[in-house]
Amino acid sequence: MGISAFAKRHPVVTYYGLMFAISWGFGLIVLGPDGFVGSKLISRAQLPLVYVAALAGPSIAGLLSVGLTRGRQGMQDLLLRLFRWDVSPGWYAVALLTAPVLTSLTLLVLSLVSPNYLPAIMVSSNKMRLLVSGIAVALIVPVFEELGWTGFAIPQLRQRYGVVATGLIVGLLWGVWHFPLFAGSVPSALYLVVLLFSWLPPYRVLMVWVYDHTRSLLVAMLMHVMIVFGSLVLIPTTPSEVGVTFDLVFAAELWLLVAAVAFFKRTQAGSEGHVPERIVA
Repeated sequence: MGISAFAKRHPVVTYYGLMFAISWGFGLIVLGPDGFVGSKLISRAQLPLVYVAALAGPSIAGLLSVGLTRGRQGMQDLLLRLFRWDVSPGWYAVALLTAPVLTSLTLLVLSLVSPNYLPAIMVSSNKMRLLVSGIAVALIVPVFEELGWTGFAIPQLRQRYGVVATGLIVGLLWGVWHFPLFAGSVPSALYLVVLLFSWLPPYRVLMVWVYDHTRSLLVAMLMHVMIVFGSLVLIPTTPSEVGVTFDLVFAAELWLLVAAVAFFKRTQAGSEGHVPERIVA
């Protein structure tokens, strides 16, 4: 069986196989075994190469998978979704405001318990530098990631699974993919697990829900932009217990939003006298 035939028969396996091989393969070369598993800290010289290796995985794997499974027509469809901007303003509001508003409110409420939870931008000694660097990273990272996650993996999974199941699958693998980036930079294994698997899955479920209603890769990228921006500009980085507590509370709030969306969709379906396919897992 040729690679194209295999990709058409197993598109999701093909995508994730390529994605992890590229991201983790390059990461292993750059960091070596000790750096890859986090037993040695990533140096400043290595960090840019690690990010390039990481972002190459989803983007290159996504483009290759589209080409292998759907050829030129798939690439044209990808471009159409990438530049699909004519969607309801309400969906732009959901994509742009969900992460920063919820993050800010959560931090401000938690700051009533301890000032350590005050948003990073409020206590930074160099607010402009933090803001500019946060915007720069937030505008670059999601473009490369979403070419794979939403550009290929999510549409393929949605052919078989509901919004929640698709979001969970992609969200959990999204967390696993981040492992080499954070393995050597967080103070405990517990913090790493919470960081990678508490809020990424429910946020991805919400991203799948938004994409389902817009079919816009652009809007998905914007929603990803805002979670990256919030994590860099709003969330405090120390001490570690602050990060664990915030992540757990933020995850709980996101899961409540997921439950509210699922309830709304079931109620809406019931009022119409039928249950649409693949709304939830």
